[in-house]
Amino acid sequence: MGCRGAGPARWGLFGNTRCGSGQRTEPDPSCPKESEVTEQLRFSVLGPVRAWRGADEVDLGSPQQRSVLAVLLLAEGAQVSLSELIDAVWGTRAPASASGTLRTYVHRLRKVLDPFGEAVSSVLRSVGRGYQLTVSPDDVDLGRFQRLLERAESAHEAGNVKEAAEHLRESLDLWQGSALSGVEGDYADAQRHRLGEQRLSAEAMLMWAEIELGSHVQAAGALVGLVRDHPLDERFRELLMLALYRSGRQAAALATYREAQLLLADELGVDPGPGLQAMHQRVLRADGDLLAPATPARTEPVEAREEGTGAATPAQLPARLPAFVGRDAELSQASGLVRNGDTGVSVVTGMAGVGKTAFAVHWARQVADDFPDGQIFLNLRGFDPGGPPVSSERALRTVLEALGANAGKLPQDVDALAALHRTRLAGKRVLLLLDNARDAAQVRPLLPGAPGCLVIVTSRHQMAGLVAVDGALPVHLDVLSEPEARHFLARRLGQSRTAAEPEAVTDIVALCSRLPLALAITAARAATRTAMPLTTLARELHDSVGGLDAFRSGDAAADVRAAFSCSYHALSPGAARLFRLLALHPGPDTALTAAASLAGFPVPHTRHLLADLIQAHLVEERSPGRFALHDLLRAYASELVDATETREERDAARLRLLNHCLHSADNARQFFRSGRDDIDLLPVLPGVHVEEFGGAGGAEAAKRWFDVEHATLVECIGLASADPRHDAYTWRLAWVTKQYLDRQSRWSEVERTHRVALTAVLRLGDPIGEACIRRGLARATATLGRVEEAQAHMARSAELFIATGDPAISGEAHRQAGWLAERLGDIPGALGHAERALELSREGGDAATTARSLNAVGWYHALLGQYEQALVHCRQALPLHRAASDVCGSADTHDSIGYAHHQLGQYEQAVDAYREAIARYRSIDVLYGSADTLGRLGDTYRSMGRSGDARAAWNEALDVFDTLGHRRAEEIRTRIGQADG
Repeated sequence: MGCRGAGPARWGLFGNTRCGSGQRTEPDPSCPKESEVTEQLRFSVLGPVRAWRGADEVDLGSPQQRSVLAVLLLAEGAQVSLSELIDAVWGTRAPASASGTLRTYVHRLRKVLDPFGEAVSSVLRSVGRGYQLTVSPDDVDLGRFQRLLERAESAHEAGNVKEAAEHLRESLDLWQGSALSGVEGDYADAQRHRLGEQRLSAEAMLMWAEIELGSHVQAAGALVGLVRDHPLDERFRELLMLALYRSGRQAAALATYREAQLLLADELGVDPGPGLQAMHQRVLRADGDLLAPATPARTEPVEAREEGTGAATPAQLPARLPAFVGRDAELSQASGLVRNGDTGVSVVTGMAGVGKTAFAVHWARQVADDFPDGQIFLNLRGFDPGGPPVSSERALRTVLEALGANAGKLPQDVDALAALHRTRLAGKRVLLLLDNARDAAQVRPLLPGAPGCLVIVTSRHQMAGLVAVDGALPVHLDVLSEPEARHFLARRLGQSRTAAEPEAVTDIVALCSRLPLALAITAARAATRTAMPLTTLARELHDSVGGLDAFRSGDAAADVRAAFSCSYHALSPGAARLFRLLALHPGPDTALTAAASLAGFPVPHTRHLLADLIQAHLVEERSPGRFALHDLLRAYASELVDATETREERDAARLRLLNHCLHSADNARQFFRSGRDDIDLLPVLPGVHVEEFGGAGGAEAAKRWFDVEHATLVECIGLASADPRHDAYTWRLAWVTKQYLDRQSRWSEVERTHRVALTAVLRLGDPIGEACIRRGLARATATLGRVEEAQAHMARSAELFIATGDPAISGEAHRQAGWLAERLGDIPGALGHAERALELSREGGDAATTARSLNAVGWYHALLGQYEQALVHCRQALPLHRAASDVCGSADTHDSIGYAHHQLGQYEQAVDAYREAIARYRSIDVLYGSADTLGRLGDTYRSMGRSGDARAAWNEALDVFDTLGHRRAEEIRTRIGQADG
């Protein structure tokens, strides 16, 4: 198109336009009442929050009640917890009565939204400890807005600018003022700002489309108003300059730039951004490419595209590079794999930086429509110098989660994960792009078991095993040819600039060794220094030539250090130091607070430095707030940190990172802990920034933090264990991570991290640390079926805890010993431990441990047939659990009560207790506990003669035990078989 470099991809219109974190939930067609209600209801949030049933508007009540509805609508069918709703409605000023008031609001909303009466309503549901509003996205103006943006994106990708413009106009017509107008509070302000940004992006895209369609005079008039209303938004000024230039008003276009230059200097003290500067230069030199295209923009799609299936289908391919050049022969070779219908596996190989990922993404996007069941992208980190490759287990988990599997219910065994992966892909057409693979063994478990899917693998190795054994199609990439490399620079810098200095371009191509990554970084440097002659840039490259020896190849000499060096040496001292130190981070990416702690910088300062690194193309923000280095840049940064920072400085940076992870994980762990399990933490070091999880949504925030960071925490345990000086961090990091891993049923990870931790703590000679780690090992190995090994660890742990003389700690040790005795079949011994635990916990005055000990005593009485005694002890535990906010302990106790009632023949009471236990387990994602209780609930239903309910409960339990790979699955399967027989 005529306006190169000013298209929508750079402005982010077609990025994440989702409202909330949840998945869209379509109405259940099996529920007639839901369908009837949903068809009659319409909602709006792009303006005042309103609702209609047919032609009649619904009275939604007070502003705060409307706020509750707005939060549920923005969740797009996902469950919203009570705490999240309270936080959204009242923020930090929530009254003590907030929970009750909010339930009243929900009750009133149900009454006005459901014409059939609350009893049959399925539009606004209670789910766990929260609520869910289930309406079709097409019944919410925001859902229609997003759908139209998606259609505009599809039309744009197909080259149909006219259709894209029509969809954009229709989408903007849905707005009736500011989003959520009339709703107050921090949550509403944040959502209003975010949705407003989406609206502005749509406005910018529409203006670009109008200009491309030849309506530049009309667009200029509209853009004058947009610039007036949003004076600091450079997108509209850049488009206004283009529209004015195409209207024959070059002087007015230049005046628009000068006005922006003065305003930005006065308001922010900065120069215009690269896009606006580039437009200024092109208008100054009367760049012919800015003129309207000789032929009108295409108004018909290249091909018919089937509309997507919605948010549940993964679409993870990175953005297509706008300046992709060459590779015609390789693309033709690769495309034959899709043309044959059955598809298969292709391995794209070549040296580091040769453009394997860019090629694979370009090809994948060309054929993406042939794979309507999803496109998944996964970086396997096969040659990442900062850490080991992604294990096949972790890769399988990531892919299965992208395909909709519940993370907590996945099997532990790699073979079981691979089998489930093949089952999920059977009969589907999914594209899997596995980037940066180490070897065939890493990739093989991820291959589908049936035809229909396409797997694209990139690697620096030839992957001969994958080619020979698995029939993969090899596609080898060499460096670009001389004409392709020159074309590459011309696409990035503009034809007129490269044509003006052909000798300099020849030198740059040679100094970058025609390596696409080196050429891209050099072009980015040149693009930000538009006044600098390319001859000067070529001289700088020549003067800084060195060699990244680890990334040299025998079949193509290449050296990217010179290109990296130019960008690096242009950084401020603070940004350069941060860049170097990021190489010390062992995880796949880095959070802002972790980066700040690594460098010892304040968080706001670090945020500005990261922005500088992103601008220089030295760091990527791969997801909001997560920053990463490309592997070659990490290698370069590693060389720099070794050469520039002293050993003491590197050690201090690693120590700050470990300290950050330890204290942040401990803060998050407080929402998962149970009983007396605090440890002596090391002090917070100067320069370390710790994640906090306060407020009403603290528990959800803590879980989200662990979901994102647990892989980095495991890597940090390995980092700490490599240096005996960090033994104190090794075992403490393992301990604070255990509770989350345990809740997620990741017992094999608990075992691996605790074995490393045990070595560290034995070197330290720390008895409390050893007791903690052995207890974690005992529970992990017992759960994994190695009971004798668990017994040895538990015995030593109990001995060390009891030796402290602290009654509460000793009591918890006895309770854990009782748990293991039960697994060994020694119920009288288990009861003895539990009774001693109760005595000691009461002496120590610890309410949580006392409650759990009471339940343990009751449970073992029940197992010994003393059911009335069991009920007495368990009922005493419940109020103590509530006082300690111990949801898991309360669930355990309700399960014990249900068991006692069942054995007494009091089946209705047993069912009520079991259901309460299951609800509590599910609210905190304790998978094994919910399955265990479901098995007993099925037994009770069978005793009541309710065989259908029994089978349903057992089947639910079986699903969980199967996915956990637990041996109890066979026991449940036998019960189902007997019932069916």
